[in-house]
Amino acid sequence: MTKSMRNPLARPLQYVALLAYMCFLAFPLVFLLTTAFKTDREIRSPDPSFLPQSLSFDNFTTAIERADLFRAAGNSLLTAVTTTVIVTAVALPAAYALVRFRTRLRAVATGWILLSQVFPFILIIIPLFLLLKDIGLVNTLLGLVLVYAVWALPFALWMLQGYVSAIPVELEEASAVDGAGRFKTLVKIVLPLLAPGLVATSLFTFINSWNEFFFALVLIQDPDMQTLPLALARFVGAEGQVQLGPLAAAALIACLPSLVFFMLIQKRLTAGLLSGAVKG
Repeated sequence: MTKSMRNPLARPLQYVALLAYMCFLAFPLVFLLTTAFKTDREIRSPDPSFLPQSLSFDNFTTAIERADLFRAAGNSLLTAVTTTVIVTAVALPAAYALVRFRTRLRAVATGWILLSQVFPFILIIIPLFLLLKDIGLVNTLLGLVLVYAVWALPFALWMLQGYVSAIPVELEEASAVDGAGRFKTLVKIVLPLLAPGLVATSLFTFINSWNEFFFALVLIQDPDMQTLPLALARFVGAEGQVQLGPLAAAALIACLPSLVFFMLIQKRLTAGLLSGAVKG
């Protein structure tokens, strides 16, 4: 007799726990959605209702006009896409070399990866700002891209090492026996097998760059160069007063690209995460 037959409540309890966890994760997004469509009077009411009494689009109009969200979203998109391309292009061959070629450099690189993940970035912001100022990259998207790429590279390299390790080296040896060179082996054998891992790594790099706030806050002062997180900060006043309605509308608009992207590549992302966990 199996455990599930001995305890008939086990399966229903699992579904209840899963449903409760999904509700816990979805509540912030649902609250954001309902708040974005409320009027300012409903939000400031001493006894506000969870659902809006009537749909109002005033918050979206205010958010778009005041914070210039489309320009900020374009800056964030350009920065995130460029960072993702650079990080993926550098991390892929580096991860392959670290896994396939056993040298002393591998221990140094692994130590650098681990150290970079625990090092508080607030300690480097002042020397980083001075360095970028000396070379004229403060208040530019190029400087922001370089900072994001350097900061995201260790994590991407760490992820891709797991995916490369999961590919049997015997496949490459068989390809070499058949007369294929190393470059052809990488293109025809390794890259197709690494596709799910590349998607997962690229997605995490993109989302981190899209949502990053601290580096952008220090390095960007020109309103025309501001990214989306900086535009959202405009709805918080100097005295801590928050325009909750426009902020909710702007945050909802900012979340939509990430949510749509996740929905489109959900299956490939899941496959990438599982393949990277097989062998590390």
